[in-house]
Amino acid sequence: METSELLKKVRKIEIKTRGLSNQLFAGEYHSAFKGSGMTFNEVRDYHPGDEIRKIDWNVTARFNSPFVKVFEEEREMTVMLLVDTSASEFFGTRTQLKKELITEICAVLSFSAIQNNDKIGVIFFGNEVEKFIPPKKGKSHILRIIRELISFEPQTNGTNVGEALRYLTNAIKKKSTAFLLSDFIDEKDYESALKVANKKHDLIGLRIYDRLQENMPNLGLVPFYDAESKATVLVDTSSKSTRMEYNKRASEHKKTLLNQFNKSGIDYTSISTEDNYVKPLMNLFKKREKKR
Repeated sequence: METSELLKKVRKIEIKTRGLSNQLFAGEYHSAFKGSGMTFNEVRDYHPGDEIRKIDWNVTARFNSPFVKVFEEEREMTVMLLVDTSASEFFGTRTQLKKELITEICAVLSFSAIQNNDKIGVIFFGNEVEKFIPPKKGKSHILRIIRELISFEPQTNGTNVGEALRYLTNAIKKKSTAFLLSDFIDEKDYESALKVANKKHDLIGLRIYDRLQENMPNLGLVPFYDAESKATVLVDTSSKSTRMEYNKRASEHKKTLLNQFNKSGIDYTSISTEDNYVKPLMNLFKKREKKR
């Protein structure tokens, strides 16, 4: 992609997603995600009912009167985006490709993060981790992330969610809020990696999907190309039994994913390529705010 074309795309996404972040997500984001802990703010006079363990004994001794320490939530966070770059993300039958939707969502989350003075970083993964952008602050850093999201060319085709989660656990020492964006078309077992990552970090799953992958239409004899395995198979979509079996497997995959995230204690939502992503993200933020 030529530099001028890339810059135009970056600017277009910046205008759209920054506006959404300013209008819709800033307050919800701030309320939905906790900081990494409590930080000391000041001391004040002791009031009846204050916890004894909060008494500042040094100040109390100096002034011969009880004082307590006042803490406030440390708002600054580290936000990580785990972005699935496997070949199946280059699929979309309606409004946009899954990759394009992931790029927009990541941009919105990135602008929301810097408005909250948070650091943000990215892990691109396919069969393995392909690129790591360490978390930093600032608009120039966000624009770099958007450029990479648009232009990054993966070297592998498959998906290894577990490998991405293990990389997150090892690379990011401080607790972070981590968004895992994928279609989760991964036959490998990664449930233990989910649990380990969520124990150290605040992990959120965002399943990106296309409706055609869940409901096979009657289109006659159609060549199905698997972008990850590079195999092509002719499928008779006019067969009712074939469509029912396909739809059944898709439904079972969705249920398995939901159960897996619930068991791991991870917030999770699904977003379709043909729907507006604002509503599911807002619902997720509000759900998290109620749990606080």
